[in-house]
Amino acid sequence: MEEEIVGRTKERIPVLALWSAPRCRSTAFARMMAERGDHAVVHEPLSRVVDFGEVEVGDRVAHDEQGVLAALRSLAASEPVFFKDTTDFHYPALLADEDFLASATHTFIVRDPAEAIASHHKLNPELGRDEIGFAWLYEIFAAVQSATGTTPVVIDSDDLLDRPAETVRMYCEAVGIPFVPEALTWRPSMRSEWQSTSRWHRSTSRSAGFERGSGATVDIVEADPRLRAFRDHHMPYYEKLSAAALRP
Repeated sequence: MEEEIVGRTKERIPVLALWSAPRCRSTAFARMMAERGDHAVVHEPLSRVVDFGEVEVGDRVAHDEQGVLAALRSLAASEPVFFKDTTDFHYPALLADEDFLASATHTFIVRDPAEAIASHHKLNPELGRDEIGFAWLYEIFAAVQSATGTTPVVIDSDDLLDRPAETVRMYCEAVGIPFVPEALTWRPSMRSEWQSTSRWHRSTSRSAGFERGSGATVDIVEADPRLRAFRDHHMPYYEKLSAAALRP
């Protein structure tokens, strides 16, 4: 399939991306995509290459952002690819690669920033403002919107928990893949690709579907001036993304 973008024809590639600020339930969504069995699922390749200096993508090992993007393109030449990534880091090479922004299908998931910050703070009490990630998430959203001339697909993770079938069906229709209701449940396990960052994925490893956990409450954000300032910084970016979200 091809589409006209800013006077040029961009050939679509079978890469479906889900972008998320940390602690917005993107791992549960990726777990559902793995259960479908019709995509090669790649776990956080950009954040991992920044964090660890290398990452496996298919049969390649990438050592920088450009290497990750090249490996995703290569893998997509043989099978459809789904990857999810988080914006606790900034990705300048991604933002500079207009072809990848335009030719892959980029989608986004959001969560109320106070909830995301409370969950993040529980795992990383020293977290900084920028790694909360909503500002960097919106930057990617805006770059995709500019490269494609269309508004990317956004879903709200509360909708995913409250109305999973309706939300996933709506997402699938929007990105042009079949809805697979059987993939909404799975066997709890700690998947191999989560092992090196297992503490961040423990709740999803114990789940059997889209479930609301009993994590940190937003009271900690309201009570802490530093966390409250972080929330206030990121709220306008969240609100712009939330305004674009599909609603079941």
